[in-house]
Amino acid sequence: MTAKPHSPTTNAFYAQAVVSFAISLAAVGLGVAYLPVDGWVRAFLALGLLFTVTSAFTLAKCVRDRQEETYVVSRVDQARLEKLLAEHDPYRVEAA
Repeated sequence: MTAKPHSPTTNAFYAQAVVSFAISLAAVGLGVAYLPVDGWVRAFLALGLLFTVTSAFTLAKCVRDRQEETYVVSRVDQARLEKLLAEHDPYRVEAA
């Protein structure tokens, strides 16, 4: 039986993260849209914003994947150690 890794993230924290991301993205998007500059400058800033958002998602995924990989490796190492300890019998006498 495999235990799922417990996530310390609560629903309230997840909702707060989503709402704060949406508000910040909307605020910067509106700032770019209403900036008193030419369309080319506005388009350049919008592409920069898009690149920043996508790279932030990629970084978050990489961090999460590395954390999950560490968790899985530590669980495998722990299972191996438990197996070795369960098989070890200090009172066993080798038959000659």
